[in-house]
Amino acid sequence: SRYTIYYHIVIIPKYRRDIFKHAEIENATKESLQELAFYHDWIIEELEADQDHIHIFLSAPPRYAPSEIVKLIKTWTYHNVYTKYPKIKQYLWGGNMWANGYYLSTVSDNTTKDEIRKYVRNQKEKSEKLSRQQKLF
Repeated sequence: SRYTIYYHIVIIPKYRRDIFKHAEIENATKESLQELAFYHDWIIEELEADQDHIHIFLSAPPRYAPSEIVKLIKTWTYHNVYTKYPKIKQYLWGGNMWANGYYLSTVSDNTTKDEIRKYVRNQKEKSEKLSRQQKLF
């Protein structure tokens, strides 16, 4: 099979907690996603977290429905991050790491892969700049 299917996925932690301001949580989540991608033949083009959400730009074989991809991401990362860092439960009680919803889009001819890649890559930089500007007031 040959395919060109790209998804831009954004998921947020339960209660929109800013758990990714902790580098170890962010890194554990990213490592978990890279491992998951390897097992399912996904290609992660870009991956970046802001303090209270994470952007994933990936390509997946057509045998995976988009909702299944998100479900696998949420389940796998929850299990791995909670196992490595049980202290996260004090921020995200109730046995859930992620909020119920998610944002997902496919990359079309109107939006190029490079535009999405740049957007995802610059998330943290944009957030840090905004944070510095807010501190001025």
